[in-house]
Amino acid sequence: MMAETTRRALHGVAEMVLAGPQFRTSGSIELAVTDGGFGTVARPLLRVRGTELIVGERAMPMNGLTFREVASAADVEVGRPEGVYKEGSGLDPDDTIGLEVGEAANIERAFAWGLEALQRLAPSERPILWPEHFDIAVTVDEVNYGVSPGDGYLSEPYAYAGPWRTRVGAFWNAPFGSARPLRLLPGATAIHDFFSEARARVASDPVREP
Repeated sequence: MMAETTRRALHGVAEMVLAGPQFRTSGSIELAVTDGGFGTVARPLLRVRGTELIVGERAMPMNGLTFREVASAADVEVGRPEGVYKEGSGLDPDDTIGLEVGEAANIERAFAWGLEALQRLAPSERPILWPEHFDIAVTVDEVNYGVSPGDGYLSEPYAYAGPWRTRVGAFWNAPFGSARPLRLLPGATAIHDFFSEARARVASDPVREP
């Protein structure tokens, strides 16, 4: 339960403290995985490290505060990027942030592995951490590759490959394509191998007919 609470809380921070203020200031919702966490790619320059929000040289603990309180302490306007997407964390600015250090570290590790694997898969692409789904991903040749810390489909960190046109075969085990829990892919190399297999199977497996 603490894993889901921590994941949703960090998702809410990504939406309401990072992406929303960045969208209103700089016009972009794109976030990036950083050393030890994740952060904005344009102003306001904010990042999450563990259970803290880093603002300049300040490290501000977030656990037990509301999203509104954290945003106010960072001198930004709380709120998701309105009108950009429909999905999200489902949390509100006045909800309390609940974080567990070990679970936050698990999410950081999943994102770090995903970043390395995606950079190896597609060196010319910039992996983006998307606030609506809270996953890091790239798109190559009409296939979405990424790593999620967990969501409504699977409640644990997983890697995925989602062809724009669904393929047929045992490899494609998810409604959107293929997914593998990171407990079966322990590290960036294993995740990269999964992505590489997905790329090969996209080229060889038949397209599912409507």
